[in-house]
Amino acid sequence: MQGVPEHFDQPQDRAEFRRATGHEGVELYRAHIVHHQFAPHIHDGYGLGVIEAGQERFDYRGREHLAPAGAIVLMQPGELHTGGPASPQGWRYRMLYLDEAVLAAHLGGAPTWRFDSAVWSGDTARAAAMVQAMAALWQAESAPASDTALADVLALLAPLAADHQAPACAVPVGGRPFQRVVDALHADLPREWRLAELSALAGLSPFHFQRAFKAAYGISPHQWRIALRVAEAKRLLARGVPAAEAAAAVGLVDQAHLTRRFAGMYGVTPARYQRQLRTSVPVSARARPEVPALRPRPSAPHG
Repeated sequence: MQGVPEHFDQPQDRAEFRRATGHEGVELYRAHIVHHQFAPHIHDGYGLGVIEAGQERFDYRGREHLAPAGAIVLMQPGELHTGGPASPQGWRYRMLYLDEAVLAAHLGGAPTWRFDSAVWSGDTARAAAMVQAMAALWQAESAPASDTALADVLALLAPLAADHQAPACAVPVGGRPFQRVVDALHADLPREWRLAELSALAGLSPFHFQRAFKAAYGISPHQWRIALRVAEAKRLLARGVPAAEAAAAVGLVDQAHLTRRFAGMYGVTPARYQRQLRTSVPVSARARPEVPALRPRPSAPHG
């Protein structure tokens, strides 16, 4: 990564970066810097991040800036800047380096963002949500999970852009909202649907679609897809299909992944679920268990 040395002189300084799963042009970085002073450097894309602890001092656009804990850092592509500690404990932070083309695709042709201020501070709730969303993006192991986490990060940053206009949610009226999307998810559970594919089915940009889908259903499209997968796995388990086979049939990574998801949604592991069915219901009379239908929240006015 530009501006990041291979090795730091001081052992207290630590940094790590990776590419977001399934995304070219999206680099992630997390670091705790106590001593190192970053020489003037640039990044090709946006430099967007959050200070988790301590305080950073950096030069950007001809002036010095201080970014304390809970501040959000907002840098335009190609801007020269430095970076260094402004407190004895240094600073711990996360950054997202985002190509402008990736943002443009996410916005569906709307103008990309301009930030008049390099540091946004005093919004502790937004900063805490940023930390969580960026951690989820770092940990995402699949492209759809990465899509969702990136969309969450960008939704938190959008209101900070100088020329941002809040998009309308555009939730379809009449019937079940986004029925075409839901039907597509049902029809091909193992498919790793990307956010751009689902938003195209809805006729919206990924940025608008993610926001509108959450407004309608209370969860992201990726969370809906996982819920559908685990519900189908539950039906297979009830018929005596081994957990590993059920996981593979619905597109989950492995049996351990199914176990984590199943326990989180139903309160028992797949193994215990199968044991309970076999001991409490005679095989000849065992009925296929009902899976509660996922229902959208009632529509409300959206701005």
